[in-house]
Amino acid sequence: MPSISQSPQEYFRLLLLTVVGQAFTAAGYTLEERPTQWAGGLFRFAKLLNAPNSPSLYTERGAGGEVALTAFIEYQLLAYTDTSWASRNPSRFRVTLTRTDQPTPRQTSTHPNFVQRDLGTLVIQDFAVAILPNIDYWWTFSNTDELGKALAESGHLVIGFGMPWLSGELQPPSV
Repeated sequence: MPSISQSPQEYFRLLLLTVVGQAFTAAGYTLEERPTQWAGGLFRFAKLLNAPNSPSLYTERGAGGEVALTAFIEYQLLAYTDTSWASRNPSRFRVTLTRTDQPTPRQTSTHPNFVQRDLGTLVIQDFAVAILPNIDYWWTFSNTDELGKALAESGHLVIGFGMPWLSGELQPPSV
C-alpha cells in the first residue's frame, strides 16, 4: 500500500491512472487537475461532448451559441487506515457518471440532456445486468492487488456501459 510519504489518496490516484488512465485518455477523458479534491478522495475525469470538429448527439444551438455539455466520471474514495479504535476496515470507492451543461457535476441543471447515475445503478437497474452484488455498490479493497482488480472491474463497466451512455450512443432498454 502507500509508502510513509504517500497519502492513501495519492496512492489511489497513482493506481487509478495506471489501471484506467490510458483507456480513459484514448476515449477523450482527462483527469481534472484538482489537488484539493484529490486530497479529499474525489477524482474526476471530464470530456467535452460537443467539442469543435467533433460530432455529437448533443450539439445544439442556444441563444448564446452552442450549449456545451460535459461528461464526468467521478471516483469517490473513502480511505480507511488502521488506528487503535478501528482496524481492518477496507477502503472503498464508488463511481458516479454525469452529463451536464454545468461546470461541475454536482450543480443543478435543467438541461433536457442532463443525466446522473451511480455506475451500479446504471448497470444493474437501468441496463438490467446483474454483474454487481447491489445497486448502491462500493468497490472495497484492503491491499494493492484488491485495489487493482476493483479499478479494473469498475473501469471495464465505465468503458462498456458508462461512456457510451454518457455520449448517448447506448440507451437502456425500454421498460
